[in-house]
Amino acid sequence: MNVVVFGATGFVGRNVCEVLAEAGIPHRASARSLGVELRDAEATAAFLREVEPTAIVNCAAHVGSLNYVTRQAAEVITDNSRMLLGMYEAIAKSCPRALVVNPIANCAYPAQAETFVEDDWWNGHLHRSVLSYGATRRLLWAVGECYAMQHGVRSISLLVPNMYGPHDSTNPDKAHALNALVSKFVKAQREKAPRLEIWGTGVAVREWLYAPDFARVVRQILLEPNLLGLDQPLNVAQNFGLSVRELSQLIQRHFRYDGEVVWNHAMPDGAPRKVMDDRRFQKVFPGFAFTELAEGLARTIDYYESQYPY
Repeated sequence: MNVVVFGATGFVGRNVCEVLAEAGIPHRASARSLGVELRDAEATAAFLREVEPTAIVNCAAHVGSLNYVTRQAAEVITDNSRMLLGMYEAIAKSCPRALVVNPIANCAYPAQAETFVEDDWWNGHLHRSVLSYGATRRLLWAVGECYAMQHGVRSISLLVPNMYGPHDSTNPDKAHALNALVSKFVKAQREKAPRLEIWGTGVAVREWLYAPDFARVVRQILLEPNLLGLDQPLNVAQNFGLSVRELSQLIQRHFRYDGEVVWNHAMPDGAPRKVMDDRRFQKVFPGFAFTELAEGLARTIDYYESQYPY
C-alpha cells in the first residue's frame, strides 16, 4: 500500500496523516505548501507518477466559516473547482487504478432537509450561506463518477458532519465552528476578557465529528477497500446533534468562564438543522466506536491551550 494525502498540512489532512502513521501505513504528505499545486494538473500528474500511489485521500479544500465562504464566495468556488478538476485529470493520466477517498462536507445536503439521508442528498437547493463550498462538494462527487465512467477511477465518497479536533486554524474566520468556539473561550479565559462574542444566534443544530474518528474510518477503508456499501455516498454519522448554544454552554462550564457571552445576531446561522442518518454507516462499520463528545472536546481544548497565544 502506498497512500498520498492531499491537503496534508490542513486540519483534516494532518489528523489523517497522524492516524496512518500510528497504523504504520506508508503515506506521502502533499499540499500546496509542500510544493504540489492541485490546480496545476500537469504538475500534479508528474508528482503522482513519481509516487505511484495505490490510494489517494483527498483532504484538500479552500474553506472557512459561514462568514468567510459567503464573503469570499467567488474565490472559494473557483479554487475548489479547479483543485478537484486538476486532481482527477492528474489521476487519470498518472494512476487511474488508485483508489480515491473523498470527504464531502454535509453542506452539500439540501437546505430544507432536517435529517440527512444518503438517498436524498442531492434532492433540493443548497443553503445560500454555503453555496460556494457546498456546490463544489456536489461537483466533487459528479467529477468522480464521470472519471469512473471514462477512465475507471474508483472513488469513495464519505459525507461528513462538522468536524472538530486538533490542528485546525486559530483564526475564528477560518476554523471549523466548534474549534472556533473553543479558540475564543481559550483566548477570553487567558486574557480575562469581560466579554466574549459568538457569531449567530446559537439556535442552529449540528452534528459534530471528532476529526481523528474520521481518520480512523479512512484507515479502515484503506485496509478493507471492498467493504459492502462503499459504492454509494455514505454518511459518517452518529444521528445526534447539539445546538451551537448548547455547545457553547458546555465549553463555558469547562472553563468556568464568568464573563458576559454576547451573541452577534448580525452573523449568519446557516441551515437550522444538520443531523445525519446513521443506518447505513452502522451496516458498513458495525461496532465502530466514536469518541465521546466530552473526551473529544477536552482534547480539542488542550490543543488550543497549547497554541495560545494566537
